Amino acid sequence: METVPVESGLLLAGVLFMLGLISVLIRRNIIFMLISVEIMLNAAGLAFIVAGSRWAQADGQVMFIFILTMAAAEVSVGLALILQIYHQLKTLDGDMASKMKG
Repeated sequence: METVPVESGLLLAGVLFMLGLISVLIRRNIIFMLISVEIMLNAAGLAFIVAGSRWAQADGQVMFIFILTMAAAEVSVGLALILQIYHQLKTLDGDMASKMKG
């Protein structure tokens, strides 16, 4: 079985992270912003797994499990906030959410 070089794995993780970051900064739809944050978290997890496989340690996989747990919590809280924003404003535009005053 042939392994992927560490440089290629880290390059892919970096590209995915940058795509997620650019998408968060460009998009105005809150759901797309949430998906972009998920892409960034998965890129970080990929970097941990690649680094862990480089040194033949399971630490990268353990960190990825923590990242998946954090991502699941982030999605549940994010979707709850999105539903509240949509219920109050009838839009999912991120700029309109700034009009919410307590």
